[in-house]
Amino acid sequence: MTDIIPLSIAPQVAQAQAIIERHLGGHVVAIHLFGSAVDGGLRPYSDIDLLVTVAEPPGEEVRRALMTELLTASAAPGSSTSLRALEVTVLALGQIVPWRYPPRRELQFGEWLREDILAGVFEEPALDHDLAILLTKARASSIAIVGSSAGDVFNAVPRADLVRALLDTVAQWNAPADWEGEERNIILALARIWYTATTGEIAAKDFSATWLLERIEPRHRAVLANARAGYLGEAPDNLAEHAPEVEAFIAGAQLEIRRLCSNADRWQTVS
Repeated sequence: MTDIIPLSIAPQVAQAQAIIERHLGGHVVAIHLFGSAVDGGLRPYSDIDLLVTVAEPPGEEVRRALMTELLTASAAPGSSTSLRALEVTVLALGQIVPWRYPPRRELQFGEWLREDILAGVFEEPALDHDLAILLTKARASSIAIVGSSAGDVFNAVPRADLVRALLDTVAQWNAPADWEGEERNIILALARIWYTATTGEIAAKDFSATWLLERIEPRHRAVLANARAGYLGEAPDNLAEHAPEVEAFIAGAQLEIRRLCSNADRWQTVS
């Protein structure tokens, strides 16, 4: 883990920080950089992950204005030489501390929302099980751009709630329509969840995929290897051309993750 913002993204992080502070002002309690930029290293298609904590939930007008301006500081993966995709999650401290499940997010910005934002369609605040995973990651590896460390700001996520979040996440993917166009991301997400369900720890996408390639059934290795290579920029992503194999991998991964989660009491305590 690094405690220094990588130079390659420092200007973009500063731009995003300025936008966030302009719209959220004195309500900002903390801003944390986490994910690949801090742990595992940035890959060609890695996002810049920012976690913003505020003292009070922002109003609808503020949320809309913030998400709209963040579009100027973000670009779709691989589409720009100067900008990466931003993923910005805004939490209200009183909704997260003390911890409760499922937790609530006030706002989430990402490139997958660009067309909706440009069309004037904005997500409302929502309960989000994935925050249990996100906060566990941030507490383990993050840089405090503003405020105190994530370990000081947030309570530890109980092991039982992390397990619930893993199971709630894999339950989202039930049919080909659920992963169409997102095959690589979902395969790599399942590799990470598989790793966490086995070890109780959270690792980078490519690390998790490499770890799983050594353990998975041979018939699933080509799909996982393709997803990993595409993420690293080493090969084109042609997973959409292998729909039956993708579906078989996802079904098999879900089955094994559910089995592993039933034995999660053997993990070490999640910090």
